[in-house]
Amino acid sequence: MKSSLQFYGGMPLPVRVIAPGRLATLREQAGLSKAELARRMGVSTRMVFFYERGRHTPTPQRLQKMATALHCDAEELTGVRRGDEGLVDLRFGSGLTLDQAVELLRRTAVGRDLCLSAPRLSALEQGRPVLGRNWRDRDVVGRLPAALAKIYGVPVRMVVDAWMRTRPDEPAPVRPKGRAQEGASGSANAAWESLNERQRVYLGEVLRDERMTETEMWMRRTHHLPVPRPAEWRKLPLALRAPADVVGYTRLQERLRRNGVHDPGVGATMHALERRGLLVTSTDVVQHPAAGEVTRVRVEMTRRGRAAARAGLGKPAEQQSDMPLLSEWLWGVMARVAGAGPDGLDRDALSGRAPFYLGVGYKNRSAGRPSRGFIDEVPVLADGGSHVAGYRWKLTPVGLRHAAEYLDEYRRRYPRVDTTGITTLADESS
Repeated sequence: MKSSLQFYGGMPLPVRVIAPGRLATLREQAGLSKAELARRMGVSTRMVFFYERGRHTPTPQRLQKMATALHCDAEELTGVRRGDEGLVDLRFGSGLTLDQAVELLRRTAVGRDLCLSAPRLSALEQGRPVLGRNWRDRDVVGRLPAALAKIYGVPVRMVVDAWMRTRPDEPAPVRPKGRAQEGASGSANAAWESLNERQRVYLGEVLRDERMTETEMWMRRTHHLPVPRPAEWRKLPLALRAPADVVGYTRLQERLRRNGVHDPGVGATMHALERRGLLVTSTDVVQHPAAGEVTRVRVEMTRRGRAAARAGLGKPAEQQSDMPLLSEWLWGVMARVAGAGPDGLDRDALSGRAPFYLGVGYKNRSAGRPSRGFIDEVPVLADGGSHVAGYRWKLTPVGLRHAAEYLDEYRRRYPRVDTTGITTLADESS
């Protein structure tokens, strides 16, 4: 197949070849003639003809114009499934040529530290060894995903995932460690020491629920979903003033129950923490499908309460929001898939929105980001191999690598998630 190539120092620019038949189909579905598509792209009708015959490949800018004209994603033209993107796909998706990306990166500190050039970025995108000063320093290279994410207009997690797909035989790029957290203040330690064991469990679980919610809000933001103001989402659901056998328990109540310290309703323990200025409770009215309008009690940590809980539990002062981690819910889904063993998890056992965040080929919504591609539907053939009898969910190679790379951090954050299956798969693959 012929393709138009640009050369930098004798090295070809990596290209994303479009599928000619798919281009023709999408053009016809959009009701566009070759001439009209050419006009919208700013090329000749003859060039569109060459594209559809597979004789030329569009540049990143023209690929973006083509996708815009056809009202589709670039992935639909290149055939790259959502959740399967490599580093070059992210660059093409942003409409940047190799030299344009390098020019932007060389304006950053990490770009200058790595002496980035077109051949080096090309080698990075093609999975080849990158030679040069600082390229063996993981702390320096670990700063590159954030710079790439900024110029490509995508979350850092997409760059890290694409990096691991592109360079499967290397460790994931590691962010350099920040400065050590300063020690907790004496007042925060004193507030924690003044609590009894039951109160400490309550305060710790509220902090844990807040951090879980913070991760969920970050994930919503990366998928371009509406995110409430922090003043709203920090008010965590505590209880519904209705019989538990009708309305059930909130997430926070369930964890307190597992700890064996749950007070009915708001409870004396929560009131004691509120009197100390560590928490604030409030109420609103919500609609429950079984009980109708019910009063909901919400709890919010004060700055003093948050400091006391962090001091007592040894938590860092701030969560690193750009770490490419999953929420506890999605990490639990990964653990379920891994726990199903080599045969995988039955397709029907995974319902809800999880595939749209984790499954290859999925996207949360038309304008949202592709899924992370950590799980995939693998066909199961009938006896004799005559036809596909069904599908089962399994971890993809990048999903397994992600789990193995960040297993210790996930265990620290979400200790209640059973990771036995993930550990087993990681050991078998090593």
